[in-house]
Amino acid sequence: MKIVVTGLGATTPLGGTMRESWDALLAGESGTSTIEKKWVTENELPVTFAAQAKVPAADVLPRFESKRLDPSSQFALIAAREAWADAGAPEITPERFGVDWATGIGGVWTLLDAWDTLREKGPRRVLPLTVPMLMPNGPAAAVGMDLGARAGIRTVVSACASSSESIINAVEHLRAGYADVIITGGSEAAIHALPIASFAAMQALSTRNDEPATASRPYDVSRDGFVLGEGAAALVLETEEHALARGARIYAEVVGGAVTSDAHHITAPDPEGSAAARAMLETIKLAGARIEDVTHVNAHATSTPVGDIAEYNALQRTFGDHIQNIAVSATKASTGHLLGGAGAIEAAFTVLALKERTLPPTINLMEQDPNIPLDVVTTPRPLKDQAHLAISNSFGFGGHNAVVGFRNV
Repeated sequence: MKIVVTGLGATTPLGGTMRESWDALLAGESGTSTIEKKWVTENELPVTFAAQAKVPAADVLPRFESKRLDPSSQFALIAAREAWADAGAPEITPERFGVDWATGIGGVWTLLDAWDTLREKGPRRVLPLTVPMLMPNGPAAAVGMDLGARAGIRTVVSACASSSESIINAVEHLRAGYADVIITGGSEAAIHALPIASFAAMQALSTRNDEPATASRPYDVSRDGFVLGEGAAALVLETEEHALARGARIYAEVVGGAVTSDAHHITAPDPEGSAAARAMLETIKLAGARIEDVTHVNAHATSTPVGDIAEYNALQRTFGDHIQNIAVSATKASTGHLLGGAGAIEAAFTVLALKERTLPPTINLMEQDPNIPLDVVTTPRPLKDQAHLAISNSFGFGGHNAVVGFRNV
């Protein structure tokens, strides 16, 4: 059974919509900037920049909605509504429509704001909706209720592999016959003093406070950590039969994907990349393809010294000499790292690359690490008019590996 993508939506550090984000990505823009908030100086944060949403959710949603939702759910609702409209708002029995959504952290703003309120003003001032707003399944629930999905609303929380895993789950649920249409994706809103302080303490973040726009530099010899990002992306998936029957516009086929685990370390990836390689190989197998059929990879590529080399080792283990023929994009250089939302926006970028026959660039690559001899796309690159199989990689704390595959139509 073929599963196809019929709708896309996003709100990211590059733009308030999918099209705005894609155009800014192709233009080589950076979504990273200094955080102009008093809590940065009040908390003496060692990192003072992030990839903040280009369009604040409060500028899009009416006040009565935003007040009842954590920012992670606000971003989810914006992206999902755009994707649903982009898919033509298909008429479907609610019992045949589902949601597979993801987040890495969930309602961290709600949780920490409520704690401050409790300490400073007492229990009577804590909002009664605090728990529903902070729940990790809050974004999925918001999307499901807004669009009327009754075939199941599921949430994945697998760190930075979360939304890729949700896309894989959506494909499996469609093939199992649980639904005809599923909206899937992920969202994150963790640009807050505590996550920044925590990531900085583990030396995971770039510290280029004086040059934030070029701080995320995957594969560069001077890379020094990732840039925290926020936002959401959504994809509408449906069976090809259902899409064709309603005359839907099809972006690409999603062939499925694979999930593996390192069982190595809570934060560091397996340096040899064996489990990540298995996920890539299984994805290619699910596509009924050979490794030689893969022409493009949207890499996880967070811009950390350890992570980038580990992913290269996994790619080398997977493709061998064919790695020289694969064009690699590392789009976190532009968007920052959206944690649980990263896989969704990178999957959407992969879909658009196939649909529009243009590979997105990797910015800020000034001197490529000689230990990572990949063919990195640094300016928009046309795709030849042929069959293409592309994969999108996501890896997360805890040793989570999720790889999704797409084929052009």
